Amino acid sequence: MTPNAPVRADAAVIALVGVAHATSHLFHLLLPPLFPLLMPDFGFGYTEAGFLMTVFFVISGVGQAFAGIVVDRYGARRVLMAGVSLLAASGVALSVAVNYPMLLLAVALAGMGNAVFHPADFSLLNTKVSPARLGYAFSVHGLSGNLGWAIGATISGMALAGAGWRAAGVAATLMALCSVAALHMARPLLDDDVAKVPDGTHSAGAGATAMGQTFGFLGLPVIWLTFMFFLLVTAAFGGLQSFSVPVLGGIYGISAAAAVAALTGYLLGSAAGMVVGGFVAVRVHAHERTVGAALVGAACFAATLASGLPPAWSVIPLMVGIGIGVGLAGPSRDLLVRRVATDSLAGGNASPAFGRVYGFVYSGLDVGLALGPLAFGALLDAGGRNGVLPGVALLQVLAVLTVFAMGRRVARPAPISS
Repeated sequence: MTPNAPVRADAAVIALVGVAHATSHLFHLLLPPLFPLLMPDFGFGYTEAGFLMTVFFVISGVGQAFAGIVVDRYGARRVLMAGVSLLAASGVALSVAVNYPMLLLAVALAGMGNAVFHPADFSLLNTKVSPARLGYAFSVHGLSGNLGWAIGATISGMALAGAGWRAAGVAATLMALCSVAALHMARPLLDDDVAKVPDGTHSAGAGATAMGQTFGFLGLPVIWLTFMFFLLVTAAFGGLQSFSVPVLGGIYGISAAAAVAALTGYLLGSAAGMVVGGFVAVRVHAHERTVGAALVGAACFAATLASGLPPAWSVIPLMVGIGIGVGLAGPSRDLLVRRVATDSLAGGNASPAFGRVYGFVYSGLDVGLALGPLAFGALLDAGGRNGVLPGVALLQVLAVLTVFAMGRRVARPAPISS
């Protein structure tokens, strides 16, 4: 941990990690807007489209749990660079795809690349940024992810406007390569490329002890609650992100362009919520209450939208409201998860092994994003369009219940002076 790093050093670390995080999120939202082009070209339906995203997030989720262990052993910067390089390879695979299996290859590569980001990002932020600035760091981290989604949607929008989906793959590849270059040039600032597992752990007895230290945290109920929180909240988001365009168009009779504008409004609202949420997280230390209140508000907006009663012009403001609630919860959520991580490690705040805890609990995010598009895609194929938005609201409410259970099981941190 860096107790009193200069502001410039902290800002540089936060910016570099943010650029990498934006790159990963770009690939989250690269394919779904391209489905109207890809589905007729390759002859598949909504279920197969949902399966593509399921492959992405299953590989990412399984890989993330293991990536955390690799981060703890070999350092976060090295692992982060490998992940961004895999994303670049995914963009190349998309740009040259000629059939559905090649699309599966592209999403598999992207899933492997995406797996490293949460354990690597949060390990770097926790060890390189001053504790007093972590709330702002997590806010920027979340904001950069939203900006990555916006960039991905912009690239896909240009493809829909006439550039074509192959051009989208090329553009995404170039963005990933720029991110790799930035991380390489910043090695002196981010360098943690040292083995974190002590020498002498290779004997049978020491190996068993090391195994227990590595996976012992899995016996704590709060770890599984945190995993379930991410699963629930991101399953809701996965359905909304992937299928809001056909759902809103069907319920409210708005054009595809208007529905895309509503999704963009959601992303922008979430970004704005992240900015405000950073300041709230630094000042309000009951993080579970902030997360709960914000997600309840988002669920209320989703339920209102699901009713079909508001006028069509209100679709965009309601989607913005959902986004603000989700974004506002983000920094407080990440500080609550940090509390879970530090309480779960034998070394407490001094422990460098954040990766394995972050890797596992954030893999719930990938599981939720894997199941959400698949379930909601099957619901759409079965004619259950009107069930998507109520499902989103229900999942958000269940996530609130888990976050309050998490808050009861971890100590509330004392305020940190800057």
